[in-house]
Formats: sequence, C-alpha cells, structure tokens
Amino acid sequence: MKRRNFLQLAGASAALALFHGHSTAAPAGNHRKVHAITGTWFEFQHHSEVEGTYWNPALAAFTADDWEAKVAEIAGTGIRYLVLLDVAIYGKSFYPSALLPQHALTDNDPLETVLSATDKHQLRVFMSNGFFGDWRNPAFLMQDKDIHLLRVRAMEELTGKYGHHPSFYGWYYPNETGINGHFDDNFIQYVNKCSLEAHRLTPRAKTLIAPYGTRNVAADDGYVAQLDRLDVDFIAYQDEIGVQKTRVDESTAIFEKLHRLHRKSGRNELWADVEVFAFEGEVYRSALLPAAPERVLAQLGALAELVEQVFIYQYTGMINRPGSPVTIGYRGQHDLYTALTEAGWLKRR
Repeated sequence: MKRRNFLQLAGASAALALFHGHSTAAPAGNHRKVHAITGTWFEFQHHSEVEGTYWNPALAAFTADDWEAKVAEIAGTGIRYLVLLDVAIYGKSFYPSALLPQHALTDNDPLETVLSATDKHQLRVFMSNGFFGDWRNPAFLMQDKDIHLLRVRAMEELTGKYGHHPSFYGWYYPNETGINGHFDDNFIQYVNKCSLEAHRLTPRAKTLIAPYGTRNVAADDGYVAQLDRLDVDFIAYQDEIGVQKTRVDESTAIFEKLHRLHRKSGRNELWADVEVFAFEGEVYRSALLPAAPERVLAQLGALAELVEQVFIYQYTGMINRPGSPVTIGYRGQHDLYTALTEAGWLKRR
C-alpha cells in the first residue's frame, strides 16, 4: 500500500469544507449524508513484515483477553462491521485447520475469540476466504484450479467451525484486482465462483470486495455491464490516498463517477475503503503509521455524500482509544482517535 501526505486542497474554502466533513462538489443525485465510520479491516498478522513493523509483534502476543478488549473498544466507537483480511498466509492458517499448519500465536484460536466477542457486542464480521498460495500473485490465485479447490475446502471448514456465530455476517474475497478501465474477466470469474460457494454454504451471507485502481474506472456502459455481472453485494473501492496514487482533492470527482455508475447498475452497493495510514518512508517498503488527522478528515469529507458505507483500513495498528489497555502500533494513533471522535466520525466512549 502507498500513502501520500495531504499536499493541497483547491483553495482555503475547499479545505475548510473538507475538514468539516463536507464535499466541495454537489452530490450526484439525491443521496443521504454519511457521517460515520461504519467498518474496519483487521488482521491477525499484517501480510508485509515491513509494513507491519509496529503491529505484528503485538498482534502475535495478543491473548484472548486482549482480543476481547480490542473488539469492545472498536464496538464502543460505533463501528458495526469488521472485515478479516485473511485467514491464512504463507502456507499457514490463523485458526486450527485440518488443511494447513498453524501460525504460532499466543491465542490458539483468535478467530473463535473475535467471533465470540463480536457476538457479544452485536457486530457483523466479513470472513475472509484467503490467502491460499502467494498473495503477491493474485492473478495466479484467481485462476489456479488447485488453489480454488483449497479455497473452497477452507470455506467449508470455516463454515463448519464458525458458521454458528450470529456475527458471521458475510464473506470477503481478498484477492483484489487493479481496475484498468474495466475489471479483468478473470477477476469477475473469481468473484462469481467464490460467491457460488458462499451461497451454497451460507445462503444468507453477504459478500464484499475492495478493488484498487479506483481512479482508473471507465465511465461507460461497459463498466455498468460488468457491475451487473459481478455477483457481489458490496464493493468498497480503495480511495488510494495512503498509497499515493490519488490526491485528496481528486477523490470527490472519482467517487461521483462511481456513484453514477452504481446508480445506473443497481446491482451492488457503493462503499468506500478509506486508507487512514501513511508510510514511514518509501511507499510499500517501509512501516505503516497513522496518517495525519487533517488528511484523514479531508478524505472522509470528500466522499461522504457519495457512498452507502465508509470503511477504513484499518483501526488496529492505526487507531487506539487513549487509555486503552490494548494499545498497538506507533505514536499518533491516539491523535487520530481524538480527531475522529471530535469530528463525529467515531463515537466517543
């Protein structure tokens, strides 16, 4: 992931409007105002050791009590959805599995712990169905028949072990694509094959993807036709501010375009995946840190009138409630928590 520091907004009035959670452009059609962060991704281990420098050791050491406390903290902010990025990586699982050896974690079954805690706090969890194989080669993972078979067996295993939890709300497909005008056909096939299994195993479950390449979406009927073909309930587009592919002042126009396309299709809800991190140094080659609060507030304001839900990547590691007994990550997380609660994007507990 790459992150660019907030450089400029189009004039002082635009900056003021964005910082107060308002878009400077008129919304594309009648739409409700969103002014809350409703979901966040989380992980048991960040997939990049470099990017996860300040969180991975703490996450590995989390006890069941720690996970329960962190879920309670997140629930106290008003966030209602958690998205698990992955249930396995580098050939090992994060839960007791008959399919793969298990990562060494202090909590032997953190997935059970989190789901039990989210049951208690009435949160909704999107269960990941990856990463099986090398996550750095998503095109291969989407097309390889053996990987797909392992993915299906894992979905069956996860449903059998955890499907009884009320908080098991849906599935997240983490092998994301980069949009280049349109979705690659192999990605559409991957999503639809995953959804076929999701419907078979968990008929009431919702489905979520979070593609990148957001700025590159073609505003044409071909893209609308692809939305119609995608068997997925929610598409949370990465705003790509953190990975420095898009500037904050470009975000409103990009999501206005997406809003029009999704309204024309009507098949999938338009959500946002707002990147609340910055890189300590070189993009993709350094640790992730909490982004400057003013940049994050501007990001949120830029798309608030255009999406149905605002998710962030991610609370764990980037945001901590002051005084929390389970603070993880680098300095700055308390500043971001305070700014978001004062602006009303998160509830103050």
